[in-house]
Amino acid sequence: MQHLYRNPPIPIMIEAPGWVLFSYTLLRKEPRIIPRKSPESIGSIYSIPIDQLHPHPDNPFGIRDDPSMLELIESVKKHGVLVPAIARPKPDGGYELVAGHRRQRASQLAGLDSIPVIVMNLDDNDTIIQLVDCNIQRENILPSERAKAYKLRMEAIKKKAGRPKKEENQNSPKISANFRSDDSIGELAGVSGDTIRNYISLTNLIPELMEMVDEKKIALSPAYQIAALPQESQNLLYDTIESEQATPHPRRSVFAI
Repeated sequence: MQHLYRNPPIPIMIEAPGWVLFSYTLLRKEPRIIPRKSPESIGSIYSIPIDQLHPHPDNPFGIRDDPSMLELIESVKKHGVLVPAIARPKPDGGYELVAGHRRQRASQLAGLDSIPVIVMNLDDNDTIIQLVDCNIQRENILPSERAKAYKLRMEAIKKKAGRPKKEENQNSPKISANFRSDDSIGELAGVSGDTIRNYISLTNLIPELMEMVDEKKIALSPAYQIAALPQESQNLLYDTIESEQATPHPRRSVFAI
């Protein structure tokens, strides 16, 4: 059985934007196989068979077999999985990935049977927040993926804050959390709250137009305007674009075409 780590023990702190999971020491020892029941010491690293790791159903980030995936596969073949994935136990058995979907895919294509995984007990809202925070800084994220991710995270923050009671002061933490959620996401991503709101608006685009935005056939500025149109108008606009082989000008109002 291969060692998980070949180097001497090194103090490590795993961090994600806005999160510090925990600190631990990488020990040079045989990998441990995860027990069927959730371990009492959540946060330990376990070697989990790849077929027991299931993708999160709401993961907004696509897994593409592109050049960067090929590079990751080669890295896994040479060095193994250097950063453990994160998962939570599923009620019906197995584990749901929170972070590490690309590492799982690369390991599978590299011929590995298992990968190191940090198992954590997370509720649904914390899982979404963690999933987005661990991936939002990646390169080559499509506008559709970023839009869905921002929307999911904002909804999770609002659910965690809860619905405020009628008698609660308008300046209470719960009220503030609901109003500031998009601004907090913007701070995390290094953009303004308005940018977050604009991206989230893209989730209102019909699939055909969203695909054109991902393919850079429609720029973001007109895409924000198109997203405000009713679906019927969007369908008409798409038909016009297809028939005329033209796209909205990136600096002109879409309402003027």
